[in-house]
Parts: sequence; structure tokens; C-alpha cells
Amino acid sequence: MRKFLVVLDDTRECLNAMRFAAMRASHTGGGVMILSVIPPDEYQHWIGVAEIMRDEARERIEAHFEVFAKWMRDRQGVEPELLIREGEPAAEILNVIQENTDIGVLVLGAGTGKGGPGPLVSQMTKQAGSLPCPLTVVPGEMSKEKLEQIT
Repeated sequence: MRKFLVVLDDTRECLNAMRFAAMRASHTGGGVMILSVIPPDEYQHWIGVAEIMRDEARERIEAHFEVFAKWMRDRQGVEPELLIREGEPAAEILNVIQENTDIGVLVLGAGTGKGGPGPLVSQMTKQAGSLPCPLTVVPGEMSKEKLEQIT
């Protein structure tokens, strides 16, 4: 089964990427893999503190995931899977794609602020020519209705 890989983070544009991935998976008989990456700088403290911070980060990710997962199950009939990694986001995305040959499309949400589409979109589009799968960038301000039309 072809899967859409989408990144779960704390950005607003993540929502549209999730919606797009779920709707495309629903319409094409695919699946959704949701990746969340805990950056290394978030837990470089004393060992005991680092473990507590990792656990808290995982709990936040799992709670955030459950909100999206419920919507995907209830509205789109898609059962997403969650994958949590620690490291640099772009490197972990590439690792996950290489490890999972059933990933058919990487879906990212583009930011709408003055800073451009966001660091992850910028990094991944620079590598788009050598990615082992297509990259879909979903505009952060695209309406839910427009997403439904194009999926």
C-alpha cells in the first residue's frame, strides 16, 4: 500500500499537510505515516533532565497525533501510524523514506509568514531532485474547501 509521509510539528501549516495526506490516502486507497522529530537540542541537558524532557516531548507528540488520528479515522476512514524519531528533521525524513519503501509521497506544509515557507520545506525542496519519492508542498493558507476539491 502506498503511504503518504507527513510531518507533525508545532507549525500552523502542519494542519493542511495532514488534511491533504489523509484526503489523498482516502481517495486512493493509501495510508498515512505521521513522522514527528524531536530535535537534539531539546534534550541536551543533564541525563536525568534529558530523560524527563524526552518523555514530555513524546507525550505532547502522542496527544497531538491522537487529535489528527481521530479526525483521519472518523472523517477519512484512514488509520494513520505514528513514528517518533530523535535527530535533525530533514535527515530523519530521508532516513524514514529510505527505510520504508512503501512511502510514495512526502507531504509538507508551507508557512505563510515573512520568513518564507519554513526551514523544513526549504531544506527538502533543495533536495527534491534526488528524493526517492515525490514531494508535495501544501500551502498553509489553502482553505479546507480547496483541499477537498484538489484531493
